[in-house]
Amino acid sequence: MQQLTPSVFTDTTLRGCNPSFVVTSAGVVVIDTPQLPTRAVAMRKLAESHGPIRYVINTEHHVDHIFGNYYFRGAGQVVHHQGVFDNFMVVTPDLDPFAYAAEAIPTDDPEGAAIFPERAAYYGDFNRGTIVFTGDLTLHVGDHTFRLIHTPGHTPGQIAVHVPEERTVFTGDTVFRDCQTWLMTSDVDQWLTSLDRIAGLDVDHLVPGHGPVTTSAYLPTQRAVLLEWVSAVATAIARGWTREETIQRVNFADRYPVDIGQGYMMEHIQTKNAASLYDKLSGRRPTA
Repeated sequence: MQQLTPSVFTDTTLRGCNPSFVVTSAGVVVIDTPQLPTRAVAMRKLAESHGPIRYVINTEHHVDHIFGNYYFRGAGQVVHHQGVFDNFMVVTPDLDPFAYAAEAIPTDDPEGAAIFPERAAYYGDFNRGTIVFTGDLTLHVGDHTFRLIHTPGHTPGQIAVHVPEERTVFTGDTVFRDCQTWLMTSDVDQWLTSLDRIAGLDVDHLVPGHGPVTTSAYLPTQRAVLLEWVSAVATAIARGWTREETIQRVNFADRYPVDIGQGYMMEHIQTKNAASLYDKLSGRRPTA
């Protein structure tokens, strides 16, 4: 794992999110867990070498941020915004998160097959939140403060974790640095407001949900990505393009690569981003 400060560790090299932890004088706080089983086990071992795990915080409910909670069972309390808790590993018509996690094992973590649970076992103890909150929440752990800031947009329960003593913020998927941004079911207006809130923090390190560690200087770039998508789809609607024409013609695949291990998802991202924005901006009811 990459060590940003004497107390902050993160890993930006895995398929999935950027799982991280912070070492305090009273134990360790984990922020998002690895999607891949062997990486989750290894991260827990490393974190516990620095002290007992006090809390596991998930910044959102998407499977790449939460699947590894299973391998952190018994390690501290799990902290969830209500929006994360309500949607934790919920199967929807568009996605079966358990199947999505299993899909990555042969290609990205073949050794993880030996410790990948059966569905019933996983859902029997998938390690969902025991501390559930709305709005913001502040935790004090030893000599560190953890400000859990509600930053909806990418998902309704999205949070950023600000650790002022380390001058670090973990934004989750409010920021995708130099890789494709997944819009899907997002609320772009809320997302833009959340970027403003993060921009108001005095930090040296910004750990995004995906992509390399950066600084607050990247926030205008993330804002531009969102606005470009909205502008392009709004222009398509103004020109009278159908939903299908918009999906075919509005495409930002040449802008950034997809994050690690998911290059095959490029067309899916472009299609879903354009389709979801078309539905929202045109007032059309979403379709499959």
